[in-house]
Amino acid sequence: MNIAQAKEYIKDTVCMYLKKDEFGDYRIPVMRQRPIFLLGAPGIGKTAVMSQVASELNIALVSYSMTHHTRQSALGLPFIEDKQYGGESYKVSEYTMSEIIASIYDTMEESGIKEGILFLDEINCVSETLYPSMLQFLQFKVFGKHSVPEGWVIVTAGNPGEFNKAVREFDVVTLDRLKVLSVEADYPAWKKYASDKGLHGAVLNFLDSNKDYFYMVETTAYGKSYVTARGWEDLSDIIYLYEEENKRVDENLIGQYLRNETVVKEFSAFYDLYNKYRKQYDVEAIFEGKTGEYAKQAAHAPMDERLALTGMLADRVKSEIKDIMDSLGIVKEIRASIDTITDDTQAKKLADARRTILQTKSRAGSLTAPEKRHHKKIIDFYEQLMESMKEGQSPRDYYNSRVLDIKSRVGAEQVRVQNLFEQMAEIFGAESNEMMVLMTELTVNPHTAGFFASFKNDAYSKYNSLLMVGDRRENLRKEILELL
Repeated sequence: MNIAQAKEYIKDTVCMYLKKDEFGDYRIPVMRQRPIFLLGAPGIGKTAVMSQVASELNIALVSYSMTHHTRQSALGLPFIEDKQYGGESYKVSEYTMSEIIASIYDTMEESGIKEGILFLDEINCVSETLYPSMLQFLQFKVFGKHSVPEGWVIVTAGNPGEFNKAVREFDVVTLDRLKVLSVEADYPAWKKYASDKGLHGAVLNFLDSNKDYFYMVETTAYGKSYVTARGWEDLSDIIYLYEEENKRVDENLIGQYLRNETVVKEFSAFYDLYNKYRKQYDVEAIFEGKTGEYAKQAAHAPMDERLALTGMLADRVKSEIKDIMDSLGIVKEIRASIDTITDDTQAKKLADARRTILQTKSRAGSLTAPEKRHHKKIIDFYEQLMESMKEGQSPRDYYNSRVLDIKSRVGAEQVRVQNLFEQMAEIFGAESNEMMVLMTELTVNPHTAGFFASFKNDAYSKYNSLLMVGDRRENLRKEILELL
């Protein structure tokens, strides 16, 4: 299965394990709640999905990499305890609480959230001294003499033996007590995540045409050669920052994230071409509905160049619409409270309440980056509201001004999208491969799909209908999807 499917299985399993009966007892007893074992190649997103699951279920998350633990840190340190047995006094070895178990209790105390996920990564790469205790933990959920608290679901992850020499094979007795999910690298599943997050257009356009380069692990005469999903995501982040600072993205930089000489050279060449196309074609003119010399040039350009231009246009409109939909989400969430604000003290209380949520989820380990940004934008809304109230503006008037601004942006974006489709039809043709690629990109992206569902756009509806009629068009659509 791919990582997106694995995420849903994990989410469903956690929901079932936390389901209670009418007396408040867990329907599946804790001892029968099999730990989940994610088995998959490194860098495909196993760790990333855990905070997403915890955030979506509003529970806590405690994460540990087991390769960093010794037997003492995992089980606790021994100490001598005096005990009485049958009237006799004895010296007995006891253990302090495991660092891992203590972290769960610390998280519950500091966040106030009593249920969560204990995520242990690289579970099958523990040290030789810790390995027997690790097997005991997987079977009985106990480190030393201390159990994982009720309400905490255990999820583990590890790499197959071909990726890590330190891997220890679990025996059948242990595996029979786990829910094993084998996860494979899958570009379409990852692309949805990458598109939602806004990875750099050069990365996504390159991988659309070179899917085999998405994930590679090879053994060469010079050692391991590898390219992972994590590498592409981190490369995208650094490219954005380099571009902001007008620094050159070259093979040396790319090679720090992609450890395969062929992929590095090909992506570097593609990135240079991508930048050339950005300068060569007047993308903004297309959104303004202006037909120029670029139109003739694009119409007769090689396929990779036409698809690169289409990708740039899709990236631009997706980014603009995401900003609009994020802003719309903010005002929708605040709408219910706006009429309850009569002075800046109440606005401050609402901002502080949001800060508390932010701190609680952060301490619980379940705060994703988009969620963090969302909460901070709401806090910023209340802070700007307080400033406007000092100048005599009422909360409702300030709120309405923000709504009007969003409506204005929606109207302007509608015009830009209309121009985009008309220019694409004029340059490439209404039923061209490029139009199909554009439609597919905007239809599968959640932000643009939500935008067009909320705000009707005649051009989008018109060209979207071309995907739905006629065997020839359906076959063409399938051909284009294979390119993505």
